[in-house]
Amino acid sequence: MRTRRASATPSFPRRACGLALAAAALAALAAGPPSSSPSQARPPALPSLDATLQAVPEAGVPGAYSAVRDGTTHWQGAAGVADVDTGRPMAPDMHHRIGSISKTFTAVAVLQLVGEERIDLDAPVAAYLPELVAEGMDPAVTVRMLLNHTSGINEYLAAAFPSLTEDSTASLRENRFREAEPEELARMGLAAPAVDAPGERFFYSNTNYVIAGLLLERVTGTDAGRYLAEHVVERAGLEDTYLPETEFLEGPHARMYDAWYGLIDPPRDYAVYNASWGWISYGLVSTMEDLNRFFAALFDGRLLEPAELEQMLQTVPVEGAPPELAGYGLGISPWEFSCGTFWGHSGTTLGAFSVAYTSPDGERQAAVGINLERYQTLDEEGNVVLHAADAAMFRHLERALCGTAEPQATTVPWYSPVAVTLP
Repeated sequence: MRTRRASATPSFPRRACGLALAAAALAALAAGPPSSSPSQARPPALPSLDATLQAVPEAGVPGAYSAVRDGTTHWQGAAGVADVDTGRPMAPDMHHRIGSISKTFTAVAVLQLVGEERIDLDAPVAAYLPELVAEGMDPAVTVRMLLNHTSGINEYLAAAFPSLTEDSTASLRENRFREAEPEELARMGLAAPAVDAPGERFFYSNTNYVIAGLLLERVTGTDAGRYLAEHVVERAGLEDTYLPETEFLEGPHARMYDAWYGLIDPPRDYAVYNASWGWISYGLVSTMEDLNRFFAALFDGRLLEPAELEQMLQTVPVEGAPPELAGYGLGISPWEFSCGTFWGHSGTTLGAFSVAYTSPDGERQAAVGINLERYQTLDEEGNVVLHAADAAMFRHLERALCGTAEPQATTVPWYSPVAVTLP
């Protein structure tokens, strides 16, 4: 048994077509088209963000918290409740499961090793993990293809939680206290039919980042969670970011409710869950302030050398994306807000959603999280229909990053490339 900090919970952005497109896929994108010019508009006085954050729970979720940084000016806020039964209020510094924002941390760790010439981005993964070929991995899959989701490797979540493909949450209950090993998750994804030939097109799959974690362990000889803690979390100066060692979070946190698009009514609390199912693909816990610190450190050179950051920001096309989303990099993606391009990611786990962005110059960051997931409805094809809370979160981000009262975009990053109109 490896001694690691394991975490995360499953995430499926769609209920229908679960085998083809697992939920973490769409919800994990924080995306948009590349842009050469940084944001120009300055945000308003930070206290004015209280109103846009308050609008998020007023739109239909229990609670929200957010943090914004503009140079040396910081703002934190919280609105709504952490517990719908007791009325306990949300607090800005609560620990939060950040879902697929974890992928950005993992990509940074891999790229650090690229900079040290211990990993070659364009080398076959089989050069480091030859045993995975026997499990079904195409020998042509490269490290870069794992990080930008062009490997063609399928998603493991449908195999891990089979009842979800049948509109049942029984698998969530059965796996709540069971630990999954990363090798098991990798085998599940590799056992599913490949989606495409390696390098052919973007297909979001959590299996890619589980394999990236196994790669980290093989090259460093160190537990992947420990490596992230020592080489990414500590170097960025983060105070409350970790992979939980048990089903429980280590610090103050909200209850985390999931409605599963109406299957769970009333929404159920999943704050306590054995999160090894996501490992370093979507398992980290953090705070909104720590997320801002992380993205600031990423873009000011504390985590990566310029050559590796340049590689990270090279994007591949995302088929069917709206104009604001033209690509995905190595664990990060740009989104075109009304005042320019910002880089980041979003993440969903059972009961929790978060999204974080930074300006290209590393001067301005914003992060927001909520404690209810899958509160939306699905259309006849199984696509998420955005909710008023999604619009409220996006307006809060627009206010924080650009100073605008209303967004110019008609879609939001976290359910792209499904293009839907904001309410």
